[in-house]
Amino acid sequence: MSEREARCQCGQLRIRTQGDPARVSVCHCLDCKRRSGSAFAVQARFPVENVQITGNAHQWSRIGDEGNTATFSFCPGCGSTVFYRFDADPTVVAVAVGAFADPTFPAPVYSVYQERRHPWVTLPADIERYD
Repeated sequence: MSEREARCQCGQLRIRTQGDPARVSVCHCLDCKRRSGSAFAVQARFPVENVQITGNAHQWSRIGDEGNTATFSFCPGCGSTVFYRFDADPTVVAVAVGAFADPTFPAPVYSVYQERRHPWVTLPADIERYD
C-alpha cells in the first residue's frame, strides 16, 4: 500500500496518507482560486481512516456555492492550507495536492466549475468536466 506525506511550508503541520486517493480533482471556483493563490486548486480525497494528521492547525470554514460547509485546516505558523473537510461527507479528508510536493502524484480525473476556468488552462482530454 502506498504511503504519502503532505506538509505545510515550515513542516509543522503534516498529513500522512495510506493508499491511493479516492479522487483527485481540479476546482476552478473563485474561492478555491483565492485559497490556493493560483488559477485553480487541485485536491485529493482520502478515506478518513487512511489519514494521520500531526501538528497544530487553525481552521476556517466557509459555505460553498452548493450550500455545503468546508472547513480548511492551515498551519498557524506559515499559513499553508494542507487539508480540508466537508460537513456533507465526513468520511473523507481532502488534501491539497501541492502539499505533497510530488511531481509523480496521480493526475486529476474530475474538474469542476469549468465555466470559471482560465482559458489558457489545459487539462487531460479524458478528464470529467462539470460546470
